[in-house]
Amino acid sequence: MPQTNKPKVLFFAEGATLAHVARPLVLAKALDRHRFDIALCRPPAFSKFTEALPFPVLELDCQDGPTFARKLARGAPLYDFATLCRYVDADIALIDRIKPDVVIGDFRLSLSVSARLRSIPYIAICDAYWSPERALNPPLPVLQFTPYLPIPIAEAIFRHVAPLAFRLHARPLERLRQKYGLPSLGHDLRRCYTDADLRLFANFPALFPELSPRGKADFIGPISWSPDFDGDLDFLSGQGRLTYVTMGSSGDPGIIERIVPILENRGSRIVIAKAGKPLALASHNPETRVFDYLPGSLVCRHADLVICNGGSPTTNQALCHGVPVLGIAENMDQFLNMAAITAYGAGLMVRADRATPARLRQAIESLVDDREFKTRAGSLADDHGLADSSAVLSGHIWRLLAGPGQSPSLH
Repeated sequence: MPQTNKPKVLFFAEGATLAHVARPLVLAKALDRHRFDIALCRPPAFSKFTEALPFPVLELDCQDGPTFARKLARGAPLYDFATLCRYVDADIALIDRIKPDVVIGDFRLSLSVSARLRSIPYIAICDAYWSPERALNPPLPVLQFTPYLPIPIAEAIFRHVAPLAFRLHARPLERLRQKYGLPSLGHDLRRCYTDADLRLFANFPALFPELSPRGKADFIGPISWSPDFDGDLDFLSGQGRLTYVTMGSSGDPGIIERIVPILENRGSRIVIAKAGKPLALASHNPETRVFDYLPGSLVCRHADLVICNGGSPTTNQALCHGVPVLGIAENMDQFLNMAAITAYGAGLMVRADRATPARLRQAIESLVDDREFKTRAGSLADDHGLADSSAVLSGHIWRLLAGPGQSPSLH
């Protein structure tokens, strides 16, 4: 990068899922290039989303998405010690090459170590439901055994094993910190997932009112990303209800095949984004459209209901436009995110391992027929207003660079 007097900001986009690439990408593109030198590193698998950017884009060594998904499905630690050691080497090589003043990462757990080894301020983009200040009652995710057991029995088993499982998930990062002489995080998985000089929560503050003003953390607000799209979207403004359906990069596309007949029987127009996954859909209804990727924010602007995997990227898009959501949750992140949304009254959740046509139909009918869900979703959109995530980030970068005592508290 050329030598300037502007602070250099290096974004790390981890390749676990598209969400962890999308959020740094949105922030890097929005940050004022007149005030900052910007660079982004991301795994090669996501190169198509980072073409023709007005700043340097570098390749980042990342565990591939299918490996991450298999570990998630088994309930195994998401990154082993050897992978994290390799990550630190990759991080430091990029840091030494770019020489940033600040690094910003999204689920790049190794930055908890590598940024400290180079004494560089580190900002983590994360989700409020993993905040250590928040009481955590971990919900039962979909695991290999849960489809075969009654949920009360599976939950009882999970309650007993969860504390040990969380410690096991934290162990690889704890070993990494020990290797480099950094203090333990108490084997607290929430601290391992969010440890940084500053944590910025990419969520609606109203969904997490219990977070108290403590620690170096703040809400940056929901970050909405959509891929470029040059197709015809005129049908979005057609007559009748519109439902947007996507299971994202980590959800089961087979669920879409169960949802579509329910929506078609209700006379809904349907827009489906299959996120690059194969979809065996027998529908010949001209009001049902299937795409690989779509500009989700634009689709949500026209939608009456959004059905997704319950993850924060798509739910944030929906709620920013006041659209209630049905989350078909599978992993822990999705359950925690949907728990906050359902508690607020802006959506409903169905377990992916219990997503029968009858349960899906009941949830869809409730969300469409009960206007209170629309009202609650609309209140989130109104509260969020025109919040500028890039302005929030810019202010925090300058405070971090100003030195100790300048970091904000959670509000």
